[in-house]
Amino acid sequence: MLVDMNIWPDSRINQLFDIEYPIIQAPMAGSNDADLVIAVSKAGGLGSLPCALLSPEKIRDEIKRIRSQVDRPFNLNFFCHKQTAPDAAKESVWKDSLRTYYGELGLDPQVPSPMGTRHPFDDESCRIVEEFKPAVVSFHFGLPEERLVARVKAAGCQVMSSATTVEEAIWLEKHGCDAIIAQGFEAGGHRGIFLSRDIENQVGTIALVPQVVDAVQVPVIASGGIADARGILAAFALGAAAVQIGTAFLLATEARTSAIHRRSLQSTRDNQTVLTNLFTGRPARGIVNRLIQDQGALSDQVPEFPHAAGALMPLRLAAEAQGRGDFSPLWSGQAARLAKELPAADIIKALVADVQSRVGRGRGGDCDRTQ
Repeated sequence: MLVDMNIWPDSRINQLFDIEYPIIQAPMAGSNDADLVIAVSKAGGLGSLPCALLSPEKIRDEIKRIRSQVDRPFNLNFFCHKQTAPDAAKESVWKDSLRTYYGELGLDPQVPSPMGTRHPFDDESCRIVEEFKPAVVSFHFGLPEERLVARVKAAGCQVMSSATTVEEAIWLEKHGCDAIIAQGFEAGGHRGIFLSRDIENQVGTIALVPQVVDAVQVPVIASGGIADARGILAAFALGAAAVQIGTAFLLATEARTSAIHRRSLQSTRDNQTVLTNLFTGRPARGIVNRLIQDQGALSDQVPEFPHAAGALMPLRLAAEAQGRGDFSPLWSGQAARLAKELPAADIIKALVADVQSRVGRGRGGDCDRTQ
């Protein structure tokens, strides 16, 4: 089926990133490797490789794998948090709060916890960008140092980052972003919040997108709760030039989402996700599990990001070995029920075809198409 390309009211992202459809696959660390990037980019969207959990060698290997199978643009995503030293006192308090679980699972709480492994963008990361020159480089938690952003742009890469408020969007544009991801409250995974630590005043997608569009000149990408054509059309009606979709790709055939995580996504309801800092130390939206039920979604006992993850890792591994996700971060947005277990290319095709059909009906007839 040939698609009417006039269905997109704003083509700036298509042109900026040189992609067929203004659909960006959200980077999802732990659930997404080169296979999903390849599938999405081949299908005409923008595939995204999350790099925060990968070593430099692994990032290079994944990029080579992508380049060997697809000659289309893709996105490398990095965290750019300020790395903090572990706080032994706080980590001890946090581990003490988990002691009962260690006993249940037959684990020794005296064994030192592994270190949190989410790496911020640094000179080594920048050298990888300069070596491979991906079409797009995206960041979470703001932007790295100005000198590093300058090097990324000098390598010919387009730069984008997430904003959770209008203030953050204005800051990102001022500091060199070519496009801004307006991350609504509904989005799964880590909040991109960086100018504040207050999550109580975070904004939903429908309210956030038009205000960001009005405040900046660069194209805006809507993110959060978008999983079907209705969400895509709503985003464009609000002034977005593209959408970033995450949760709807977690069930894709090519996703590395674990079996436990997949089962949770397939059974969760709209009111079963919360913002929690328990798993990493930063607020992120995920499905409620035993840890959240017992400890509460947010805790001031949790060590700074990413160190909270260390004490949980032995519990997570032991529970997962028993088929349980009691201590696993089951990241999900609020629209998980709209996700379908399909190959990524079929997800893209279905989204585009449904957008086309709905636009055609809005015009009073079907768009021209060839079977």
